[in-house]
Amino acid sequence: MENVKVVIWGFGAMGSGMAEMLLKKKGVEIVGVCDRNKARVGKDMYEVLGVERGDRKPVIISSNIEEVLTKGCCDVCLTATDSFTKAAFPRLKYCLEQQVNVISTAEEMAYPQAQDPELAAELDRIAKENGVTILGTGINPGLIMDLLVVCLTGCMTEVEHISAKRVNSLSPFGHTVMEEQGVGMKVDEFNRRCEEGTMAGHVGFAESVQMIADAIGWKVDKFEQQMKPIVTNVDRKSPHGFAAAGDVAGVNMTGQGYVDGEPKIDMIHPQQIEPEMEGTFTGDYIAIKGTPEVNMAIKPEVEGGLGTIAMCVNMIPHVINASNGLKTMLDLPVPRAIMGDMRDFIER
Repeated sequence: MENVKVVIWGFGAMGSGMAEMLLKKKGVEIVGVCDRNKARVGKDMYEVLGVERGDRKPVIISSNIEEVLTKGCCDVCLTATDSFTKAAFPRLKYCLEQQVNVISTAEEMAYPQAQDPELAAELDRIAKENGVTILGTGINPGLIMDLLVVCLTGCMTEVEHISAKRVNSLSPFGHTVMEEQGVGMKVDEFNRRCEEGTMAGHVGFAESVQMIADAIGWKVDKFEQQMKPIVTNVDRKSPHGFAAAGDVAGVNMTGQGYVDGEPKIDMIHPQQIEPEMEGTFTGDYIAIKGTPEVNMAIKPEVEGGLGTIAMCVNMIPHVINASNGLKTMLDLPVPRAIMGDMRDFIER
């Protein structure tokens, strides 16, 4: 049986991390990489990663996706280029039209029907038309504040209220996430952009809320979210971000999903670079009121960067095996680490 063939589109912190993980797996090979960063274009992927190529074929990074991804050239394309469905759509459409399965890190793609039902329907149509599958996933949204919540409700006879809290570090993430979370901004600029509606903050609350609600049969009649700057008192530096004392080190996000006029789903998500520098310790917490009551705590947090990388790589067999169309984490088998030969997980 041939190896599972993978193309990676976007070779920043997430894309390169996926490559490093894939290179340690059996039964899978990377056949192409597309990236627009001039410092990486034209170089061998192995050189960029600092990994010995051995007897493997070189993989030269190209800025032209048409040179990298051609019809049926691989089993799946991992795209790590955008956060928003609308921005990602042209790239996703191209992949699907090449009859290649897609896994996207775009946060809104974890449940695109929440905010872009028309685009979600179009992606579903294109995927089915071309006989392939598309999934958006990651650590959050994709697992911690939605799928894991849904799983925990499975042992309950009644659910009254759900609270999902994630206190995490942004330090492992790349420049795009730093910008979206306001890392390094002046407080006045952060507040101005919030008022203008141009401050992204955490992307995915609407998707997580709708995923949970749809999974358990609640009808969300209103969704709200708020964001406030986390201001640092000391200089903080991460691999891809810097916040001077007095500037923004991250964002404190809260959100609510209302059912029958009551806030039934609460999302709480403060995230910043180097939180321990000022005594904030990370963790993931789920509290579900009902019968029986469920309380879960993971301390420290499941690391966001590695978690997103792992979710995308570990879902490869499930996406290849799935029926055609747009899928969410609710539609596919539960994620699990792929420690054996990836080909053994593929249904032929």
